[in-house]
Amino acid sequence: MTGDIKIVIDAAAFLGMHAVDDTTRGACKSFFARHLHDGVLMSLEHVGWCDDVIWGHPRVVQDAYYPFMDALHTEMDIRRVGYEEADIQAALGSTALQDLPIRERLLMGLVLRCGAMLHTAYPELAARRDLPVVPVAPAGEQPFPEHLERLYQASLALRIPIEHLRGRVCTPEPSSP
Repeated sequence: MTGDIKIVIDAAAFLGMHAVDDTTRGACKSFFARHLHDGVLMSLEHVGWCDDVIWGHPRVVQDAYYPFMDALHTEMDIRRVGYEEADIQAALGSTALQDLPIRERLLMGLVLRCGAMLHTAYPELAARRDLPVVPVAPAGEQPFPEHLERLYQASLALRIPIEHLRGRVCTPEPSSP
């Protein structure tokens, strides 16, 4: 299913196209503009993480954002994949991954299984030099093709603080006595 695709993206790279910080936003946008015709992998969990962040915004902001996201997911070869047993084994068995939160451990398990590189805007993960990770690097902002660029500019009604690129952590509700 993953074929020869060697680029994995995470929610931080995708959501980073709408970061409040213009350096992060421009770097992430340029990454997607450059790779528009390349195949990339994204775990279904990270797709859901993006949706969770977007659904936390007012409906008017969602309505401005989703036409761009829909068009990008249609035009770009983003292969959305579930985790496999080998990804889970790598996530749990690799000592290099033990200090990462489970979400990143699972993602890195996928990256390792595919012999790929993760492209991320997640600052702590991008700083790791012992893993196959490439930070989405700042460069001159590259535009999308005109029809996508128009949708992208409208989608900037949504701007996400860098802290939200780390995602939400679910904590169990306290038990009732």
